[in-house]
Amino acid sequence: MNYVLDACAIIAFLRDEKGADVVMSLLLKENCMAHAINLCEVYYDCLLRGDNESTANELIADLKSLDLIFREDMDEQFWKMVALYKARIRKSSLNVPLADCFVLSLAEREKATIVTSDHHEFDLILKNGFCPGTVNFIR
Repeated sequence: MNYVLDACAIIAFLRDEKGADVVMSLLLKENCMAHAINLCEVYYDCLLRGDNESTANELIADLKSLDLIFREDMDEQFWKMVALYKARIRKSSLNVPLADCFVLSLAEREKATIVTSDHHEFDLILKNGFCPGTVNFIR
């Protein structure tokens, strides 16, 4: 089965927060991927929390060693899909971050389950019918 991890799920795993065990289990047993935009969020979070670049780079390397697939999709069809999600969601009066639209688009492309801890955003996405599949909340 395919899974798309958002930044919140990856950060929970790296920081050993509640739900980290769920992410670890998926990384060890399933086909897990994350888009470069969401990995950028993870890297930024490391730096924001006071980690230096060397530590942030080590954390990203750790993710690669666990076979997390780093996706860099940015072909025209893909970025248009991202924009379409963002526009549809925004027109419904919801303001979902663009990075979450990358998660939605990658999940649609790969027919994957989204893995997140972000109820604030994804509960609304689900409630309003914008999710292309299922969401696995880690907490």
